[in-house]
Amino acid sequence: MQTCISGNDVAWEGNSIVSENAQKAVASGTTSPNGTNGFALPGVFGALAEQGIARAQAGCEKIKAASEQIGETLRDSYSANAEGATSYGLKVIEISNANTAAAMDFFVNLLGSKSVNDVITLSADQARRTFEATSTQNRELWELTQKLAAEAGEPVRKHAAGVFQKAS
Repeated sequence: MQTCISGNDVAWEGNSIVSENAQKAVASGTTSPNGTNGFALPGVFGALAEQGIARAQAGCEKIKAASEQIGETLRDSYSANAEGATSYGLKVIEISNANTAAAMDFFVNLLGSKSVNDVITLSADQARRTFEATSTQNRELWELTQKLAAEAGEPVRKHAAGVFQKAS
């Protein structure tokens, strides 16, 4: 199967891509089919080249492992953030329901009042209860936010600790 990638003709051979130039070199006999050039490098240069290749392969393996760890950390972090957003959203809905119920109770009581004095008393009571409820709700949301922030950062902290532990 031949295809053109950025102007260079290449072919698939087994599990690798072979360029048109490499195919011509094999056909002309200047390189062997396994890609070596047929020239024997002196032992020192050959050993240095092998060491360089081995280091490059080891470096690629380390990068691959680090990339997998980062991917896992991001998945864990995203999962924690999604759970946190759900918890926060549910808490806001709970607070909204409580505030709506309190407002409806106030309006029902207000409609049943007989005098202006009852209306003023009910309004003052409602204002006090609303202030207390809002203070409590804000405190609960703040505590939940702190907890969620700590949980969202935990996967990143664990990953960083693992990296530093491996480095030392």
